[in-house]
Amino acid sequence: MNHGLDDQGFEGLDPDELALRRMLHQAVQDIEPRDGTLDHLRRAVPARRARKRQAAVGMAAAALFVCTAVPALVHVSSSTGPDANPSIAGHGAAAQGGASEGGSTEGTGSTSAGSTGSAEDKGKGGSEKDDKGAGPTPSSGVVDDSTDGVYPSATSAVAAPVCTATQLGSATATTGVPDATGAVYGTFRITNVSTAGCTVGGAGAVTPLAQGAADAARMSVAAHTAGDAAAGLPDPALEVPQLVLEPGAAYEVRFAWVPSETCPTDPGGDNGGETGGPSPDPSPTDDPGTTPAGGDTGTSTQLMTEDGTKDGSVVVSYTAEAGSPTVSATVPNACVGTIYRTGVLPVS
Repeated sequence: MNHGLDDQGFEGLDPDELALRRMLHQAVQDIEPRDGTLDHLRRAVPARRARKRQAAVGMAAAALFVCTAVPALVHVSSSTGPDANPSIAGHGAAAQGGASEGGSTEGTGSTSAGSTGSAEDKGKGGSEKDDKGAGPTPSSGVVDDSTDGVYPSATSAVAAPVCTATQLGSATATTGVPDATGAVYGTFRITNVSTAGCTVGGAGAVTPLAQGAADAARMSVAAHTAGDAAAGLPDPALEVPQLVLEPGAAYEVRFAWVPSETCPTDPGGDNGGETGGPSPDPSPTDDPGTTPAGGDTGTSTQLMTEDGTKDGSVVVSYTAEAGSPTVSATVPNACVGTIYRTGVLPVS
């Protein structure tokens, strides 16, 4: 077949191609598009192009993610050592340096998670940390603004040694006046008189001692709880099981004497009252062995108050957990009742 330009017809087509073109035109000349076809094409063509662009952008993003993640994964998997952290792929410093390099350095106690160094330096830092772990650190407690004491953390309470009897002293005891119910409140304060911090590991012991008309068998000591008769004592939630005392710091233990009965009166009128006047004849009990020289100036086992009530009191003593010191407070006009006590209270 000759494909020269002389044999080509209109629009550069061969006669056979022109004949085929005419046949195709005749075959479809009666076909017409439906209504809205042009509008559909105007919408469909841009949408198709947009989908193609979105697919291209997604493929580019996936390729970028693979190119970024694969080197990071290879870098993390190649890190060695017990402190490698492969879960953080983007932090190469954390994977290589390890958390052990952030240990406290001598004299500073600061940390650095991303510091670098040789394996020999890391081993030295770990040994120094172990050697220093047994002693107290400056950050072992939170210092109170009043500088009276230190509120401990759990770590500091374990690190500081238990207070000994020689470290505790300057014990003081104070009592107040009876309130409207007759209750008397008091405070014991113990101070760390040594030059080193120590831990108060217990609340110590509170004991009563009956004097005069007081009945020791009808006295008891109870721990203070919320809602009991000693409403003037601090909230039990303020008590601490352990307390670190820095040199010069103190702690308190408070108590309340709550009477259940008043002291008894003398029904016999021993002092010549209205009920029983003076005996005309000497009584067999009025012998020189029981009445000291001077007559009225002597004191008997149970004294009488002005209103005819027998004189009784209770001595409340506190002994620190270490066995010393011991301090006492006397509550007058106390014969029968209960002593409510608190645990260790930080001084504020």
